[in-house]
Amino acid sequence: MPRVWPLVWAVILVALVTWPFAMPGEFLWRDMAVPDHFGFIPENFGAGDLPARNVPQDGALALFSMFAPASWLVRAVVIGAAGCAAAGGWMLAKSAPAPAMALAVVNPFVVERLLQGHWSVAVAAWMLPAIAATALRGHRTWAWLGMFVASLTPTGGLLALVCGTVTARGFRLPTAGVGVALCLPWIIPGVLSPPLSPSPAAVAAFAPRAESSVGTLGSLLTLGGIWNAAALPPSRQVGFALFGLVVALCVALGVRRMDRPLPLVLLAITGWGLSGALWLYPDTLAAAMEHLPGSGLLRDSHKLVALAIPFCVAAVGTMQASWRVVAVAAIFLQMPDFSSALGVLAPRPAETINARLVGQLSGRTAFFPERTGLIDIPGAVAVDPYTKAVSMVHSGQLTVDGEVIDPPSPRFVAAQAAWAAGDMGKLEEMGIGAVVVDGAVVATTAAARPAVPWVLTTAWAFSPVLLVGAAAYRRARQR
Repeated sequence: MPRVWPLVWAVILVALVTWPFAMPGEFLWRDMAVPDHFGFIPENFGAGDLPARNVPQDGALALFSMFAPASWLVRAVVIGAAGCAAAGGWMLAKSAPAPAMALAVVNPFVVERLLQGHWSVAVAAWMLPAIAATALRGHRTWAWLGMFVASLTPTGGLLALVCGTVTARGFRLPTAGVGVALCLPWIIPGVLSPPLSPSPAAVAAFAPRAESSVGTLGSLLTLGGIWNAAALPPSRQVGFALFGLVVALCVALGVRRMDRPLPLVLLAITGWGLSGALWLYPDTLAAAMEHLPGSGLLRDSHKLVALAIPFCVAAVGTMQASWRVVAVAAIFLQMPDFSSALGVLAPRPAETINARLVGQLSGRTAFFPERTGLIDIPGAVAVDPYTKAVSMVHSGQLTVDGEVIDPPSPRFVAAQAAWAAGDMGKLEEMGIGAVVVDGAVVATTAAARPAVPWVLTTAWAFSPVLLVGAAAYRRARQR
């Protein structure tokens, strides 16, 4: 029985968090839009009007959906990553695997990101304990494969790069090289894109927020504090976050019993320190975003807190018998309704994509005058699924609490003006091949189909083959 219980415990933990992903259908909630079929379009591979925020994720889903529904891959990755978190917690634990596994799988960071629709960021956070555990043990191939999974999203790639490099023993330089290579699908488009010019409101809107009874610093310390106050389990808004301070106390008590804690401590200091510093000094972040391409990735500075997860997991994994029950209880009591709150992620009746319209567009860039990239669904605003299926002129406008944070893209504004003036020649010059109103093509031009920059994402998708092959070659040479 002692050999079986960790597996049973892992299955329970994973099921409590990922149960919505076991249900059939397409996913649509806030920033999560996963239709079954992604288009082979420039936007899914890092090109288009907006920064490359969803690569290589969307490109990988586009490639996968050529053979099977994209939602299948999302289900497999989410559930598999949660399982890896449980395994990472077990490996990082010294004497108390139960609380370590619980914190690795069920923590405020992961739950809040899922409620925001950031499923691939949650995947990255789940992978960090596994990356740290395998890197600390010298298992370079497993660590690199974990970094590959985490790098689905730019945030995950950055977190995996830092985590893998700091915790690698004896192979730090090659790990850094692997991490940078895995980030190329978004680094290269980011460098080629012009820097942002954010307003103070644009930075403040994505700053960490205080949760009830613990303040902003307490929220960050307990791995919470996402910028969107609506993306919280209700319990976190009525004082249950206080139990997170008990978890933090267990972490503090466990530090002195950790074996060789320095790499994990450095990760935690980096995550908490940077997120706190960018919260306290938003002008510094705004200046970086204005002059440094790709630095917009740090606007949501709460994401950096994920770097503290392996440290917290390892620390609670040293709990003595008298504190283990306290630690597990506090982990669940800091958000006792997390599993039911995640029910909003379950597939729901959503605005379907008109396959006939997609076929009519035939890869041409479309202009949807009435669609701005977001749609209303029961209980929230969500990303328009059409942005994943067809090449279109993106607005990119973001409004928070009635204030415009990100203005519409220049191309969208110009397309609106040209359409209002009936200037089809101007639309053709802008590369727009069709105009869609009320779900029907109402005008076309002779604009060519846009080129799809698929090479980087395809190379990323095949990188595990290279990593495993390199490991096999290295073992063969050592013999």
